[in-house]
Amino acid sequence: MTTLDSKQENKANNLQGGTLSVDDLVNGRADLARLAWRDFSKTDTRTKNELLEKMADALDLAALDIAAANEKDLKEAEAKGMDAGKLDRLKFDEKRVKNSAQSVRKIAQLQDPVGEVVRGYTLPNGIKLSQVRVPIGVMGMIYEARPNVTIDVAALCLKSGNAAILRGGSAAQNTNQKSIEIIGSVLKKAGFSADLIQSVDDLGRSGATAMMHAHGHIDVLVPRGSANLIATVVKESTVPVIETGAGNVHIYVDKSADIKKAIPIVINAKTQRVGVCNAAEKLLVNRNIAQEFLPQVGAALAEHNVILHADDKSYEILQSANIAGLQLEHATCEDWKREYLSLNMGVKIVDDAFDAANHIAKYSTGHTETIIAEDYETIQSFIANVDSAVVMVNASTRFTDGGEFGFGAELGISTQKLHARGPMGLREMTTTKWIGYGSGQIRE
Repeated sequence: MTTLDSKQENKANNLQGGTLSVDDLVNGRADLARLAWRDFSKTDTRTKNELLEKMADALDLAALDIAAANEKDLKEAEAKGMDAGKLDRLKFDEKRVKNSAQSVRKIAQLQDPVGEVVRGYTLPNGIKLSQVRVPIGVMGMIYEARPNVTIDVAALCLKSGNAAILRGGSAAQNTNQKSIEIIGSVLKKAGFSADLIQSVDDLGRSGATAMMHAHGHIDVLVPRGSANLIATVVKESTVPVIETGAGNVHIYVDKSADIKKAIPIVINAKTQRVGVCNAAEKLLVNRNIAQEFLPQVGAALAEHNVILHADDKSYEILQSANIAGLQLEHATCEDWKREYLSLNMGVKIVDDAFDAANHIAKYSTGHTETIIAEDYETIQSFIANVDSAVVMVNASTRFTDGGEFGFGAELGISTQKLHARGPMGLREMTTTKWIGYGSGQIRE
């Protein structure tokens, strides 16, 4: 078994003593996580899968208890005036808990990336080189009002051989605490340390700040939440960050689009769950079909109480259509930048796919964009000109999701270009190690 050095041991002994700063407390927990990780990282795939199955069973059994804890969080959030979109993200009822348990089972069934050989070859001098996947180590996660993320991240970390330090925010603190208690109990019963999955929610915002400064203790930090949260972590963190960007997501409807396909896609992308990062926020319409398409999609969106923020040309068309229940406003420059996360949507008429791509390049957060079109050359032009993590063709933006991509769950959706881009699953939670087998070679 790995042991703590004297400095780590002194910190660990003081974790409950109230004599340390928040920075020291977070660093101490991360050090305990690393200690547990050193042993756990060598765990074989079968044992990890059995552990995840036990975790899923425990979550199923405790679903009512977790849901009860979530009810407390929901009532407090409602009393503080949290909007409907965020309340939906915060909601973690019995059904959603059981869905999360099922996601854990799916993760158990996925191929283990640890030990996978990325490439291998023999050098002219006879040394046999291979690059293999290994766990990253101690992963930090800062997120807001997303209790399902606690379970998803724990399962993904355990399957990929990592430990986790979590800051799930005050809004979901009761729910997250109950989930982590259950996960910790499963770990202990299986002979592992509960320090593998820890929370700093009890330390408040100071705990989140300390995580950002835990260089050398936490290996990588992943923020998942509002644009302000992500920007703060990217700016302030001394720990390497994987940026999960906000979702100012666009749908472009081309003149070659099949309108019968387009309207259901727009409705699904905008209204299925408005408070998530892959919900569509902007609708770009080719001017050649605007007169026909906008009244139809406007009526469909009005039935779902979506407020449309329209540019001058689309405003004129929509207003003249006399759509019952339509809520219409003039778009401002700020609207094109905004991630609404609510029943609001920007609408703009563009010349063509190239014009749409230029608008996206100016205002997108690089998350997901969809083109609805039938013309092959137009589709390929859009794909080539849009620089986002995911480009969908004739499909809802809501499919940008680790579960939908077959990852079981996701750590987040990265909008940066280094290490990981798009939904992050098990492979994105590993790094690589080079191994060289020699037979006495020396460098001349």
